[in-house]
Amino acid sequence: MKAITINVSEPVYAAFQAFSKQQDRTTSELIREAMEDYRHSKIKQTGSLETLRPRSVKKILTPLRGSDDLMGEMLYDWD
Repeated sequence: MKAITINVSEPVYAAFQAFSKQQDRTTSELIREAMEDYRHSKIKQTGSLETLRPRSVKKILTPLRGSDDLMGEMLYDWD
């Protein structure tokens, strides 16, 4: 686990401290949980190409043939 230092307003910290006592948990634990909730809801998660689901582009512009070299197409430097 990575230790960090953050600056928060006194009222915000006091609210976390009071709530942590009510829940019989540490303030640090609540802040970590809040950060994790924010990460899940706001920060876009990226995965590997293997986990991405295909998207429909509606219309096929050019059908693929068995001889098409897709790797060469992806690696071609268009600049």
